Amino acid sequence: MPREMGRMLLGSLIVFSCLVASVSSDEDYYKLLKVSREATTREIRQAFKKLALIMHPDKNPHDETAHDKFLKVTRAYEVLKDDDLRKKYDKYGEKGLQDEQQGGGRYESWNYYRNEFGIYDDDLEIVTLDRGDFDAAVNSGELWFVNFYFPRCHHCHELAPTWREFAKEMDGVIRIGAVNCGDNNRLCRSKGINSYPSLYIYKAGMNPEKYFGDRAKESLTKFGMQFVKSRVTELWQGNVFTEIEAAFSSGVGWLITFCADSGDCLESQTRQKLAGMLEGLVNVGWMDCSTQAELCDSFEVTTSTTAFFPPGSSLKNKGSVLFLQSLDTREIYGEVMQHLPDLEALTKETFQVHKLAHHRWLVSFSFGQKTMASHEYKKLKALLKAAHIQVGKVDCLTDSELCVSFYIQKPCIAVFKGLGIHDFEIHHGKDVLYNIIAFAKESVSAHVTTLRPENFPSDGKEPWLVDFFAPWCPPCRALLPELRKASIQLFGQMKFGTLDCTVHERLCSMYNIHAYPTTVIFNKSSIHEYEGHHSADGILEFIQDLVDPTVVTMDPDSFAELVKRRKHSETWMVDFYAPWCGPCQALLPEWRRMARALNGMIKVGTVDCQKHHSFCQGESVKAYPEIRLYPQNANRRDLYQSYNGWHRDAHSLKVWAVGTLPRASVDLTPDDFRNKVIGGKDHWVVDFYAPWCGPCQHFAPEFEVLARMVKGSVRAGKVDCQAHYQTCQSAGITAYPSVRFYPHLGTKKRDQGGEHVNSRDANNIADVLHQRLQQLSPWLQGKKHLKDDQWKQDAPELNFESHSKGSEYLCK
Repeated sequence: MPREMGRMLLGSLIVFSCLVASVSSDEDYYKLLKVSREATTREIRQAFKKLALIMHPDKNPHDETAHDKFLKVTRAYEVLKDDDLRKKYDKYGEKGLQDEQQGGGRYESWNYYRNEFGIYDDDLEIVTLDRGDFDAAVNSGELWFVNFYFPRCHHCHELAPTWREFAKEMDGVIRIGAVNCGDNNRLCRSKGINSYPSLYIYKAGMNPEKYFGDRAKESLTKFGMQFVKSRVTELWQGNVFTEIEAAFSSGVGWLITFCADSGDCLESQTRQKLAGMLEGLVNVGWMDCSTQAELCDSFEVTTSTTAFFPPGSSLKNKGSVLFLQSLDTREIYGEVMQHLPDLEALTKETFQVHKLAHHRWLVSFSFGQKTMASHEYKKLKALLKAAHIQVGKVDCLTDSELCVSFYIQKPCIAVFKGLGIHDFEIHHGKDVLYNIIAFAKESVSAHVTTLRPENFPSDGKEPWLVDFFAPWCPPCRALLPELRKASIQLFGQMKFGTLDCTVHERLCSMYNIHAYPTTVIFNKSSIHEYEGHHSADGILEFIQDLVDPTVVTMDPDSFAELVKRRKHSETWMVDFYAPWCGPCQALLPEWRRMARALNGMIKVGTVDCQKHHSFCQGESVKAYPEIRLYPQNANRRDLYQSYNGWHRDAHSLKVWAVGTLPRASVDLTPDDFRNKVIGGKDHWVVDFYAPWCGPCQHFAPEFEVLARMVKGSVRAGKVDCQAHYQTCQSAGITAYPSVRFYPHLGTKKRDQGGEHVNSRDANNIADVLHQRLQQLSPWLQGKKHLKDDQWKQDAPELNFESHSKGSEYLCK
């Protein structure tokens, strides 16, 4: 396909994500909350709280419209605070949220929003972390102390004033974080948080350490400081010169406190804090001038003072020493950082000759300005040393030609991967150290390239995934780390690149890009726009569908052949849709995910009713999307069932579809369980459940899928533990649902407890059963002559702990 045709095709495929223009909907949620489209979750929370305190019906008892007005604002907040809902809203407006629950018109009291909502949102020293940046923060290499709290927790509110004071005390030494588990329930659950407040120390390379002590500031400080590994060295005649010279030779300076009889000497705790703040850049020491009088005299010290010896300075050159007058930790830190050597300056010549062609570099591009942030960047050299990433800077005012060649128009950070000067990636996350460090480590391991007109994949020779994005768009920024993960999984099969449409407007216009992010796969002559969840798994699933499609695209002829003249044993599900329909677009990734889950059981197809309008009219399709199931063994092939469910997610559709099929599993009574499972000659997998248990209901269709997957080798049965409590108790069942495997080992009677399978995913469980049967197969063949007691004694043991999402949700 010629590239021009590809552009036309892409134009017809465009689906809105973060709209450049306003979303077509009744209400603009961003305007309701008075925030910009690039607002962070913290800014959205702050804006909502401000409005809640003014607009709440409790404060406006005489305004009959106050309830409805506040409901709209609450709905806007509930959508924009949630990453997935926000993406849907940005993409399709309110139409894209039609399948989502509306919250039932509920909101909290005015006192809740005033006293309990967003406890730490206004505290500059406390970093509020959420699902999007938690892992990047705690894996950055910096030391973190994180408070997991719940807004309604009384003890959390009692701790808050102390936590704020503690954060100020530790500022610069330990990163102090807070996670609102009310807004980030999934994150807190994944970290094993089951009580509030829960306080944990995190640092890359070590297991999280929970704090169990009292909640006084002094106790918190003592606990946190034991993880600050930087040491403060006592200097004396026997070690001072060797210690200082060794540090200088490694490019590390010294901060020394001289403690004399007169004047103020830095306290021990202050010295320890400075050692933590300056770790890797400056060693911290102290000298007792009452015992080292001659040594202090040689440094011309007559009263207590603190001196900074920059790296590369000479002990003989007293002019290079900086004597500090302050006793304040932050002031001393600021002065030392300002006087540390700057990052290595890079030029066009050093770029081209050798510096970046064969080594990994993080480069700070600036435009002449020097801020405290630029001084903080000096820490990057020490923090990225273990990752073998060198650090440098380019001033675009003095080397504009170099910056122009990279299309760099504003201050930024870029990582060059050591594969040539044109293979680099620009950072678009938060301008804070922990985020930059996480980006650098991810980027050098991943295979994502920042694209420009010169390297844009226009020849079609290799498959490329190109992400057209805008840095101001929050879903765009959230997608970038997922692209890096996917690029590692698909290395050697597909190349990944990103194109900033705020810089390359003309190139984006050529491909009719009007919304961000728009992710497109160029596969030689074919162009496919990615529609799915903004995650690495979603991207991998989409590409897998391109290679091995599970959804059949139908026209009138193929529909007649495949559906109307289907075999008696076949069931078909068909989605009649229109490309311009928002809910249809939202359904597409869920439809593909459902098709994969039902592969081999139900055939799945789609019909484009914009392209085949007359055909859809003839099939009486009156609204989109129209989901129909054409059942097996139907007397008339044109009979169908329409899906009228509220939710159109993959799981809900799968539940409905599986429910139309004949059951593959059987219900087991106590006699059945005793005679067929325990005393029979078949392999069995059994689902122990309770009818009132929500997770059991959620798992039921998955178990039916499993029953069909293992049919012929393993029989599937279900035991109702509410009706047959004694049977479940005898089997050792303590939580529902529980999946147990009962292999037939040749004995007349099996262990009632069976073998526990810790998974709620049909594919995982099927893999477990097949592996177990493969392991048992040679053993069964060779043990036919043994008696029953010998079978049990010699049978190989295997403990399958196959985890999957949902395995932790149990009813007890």
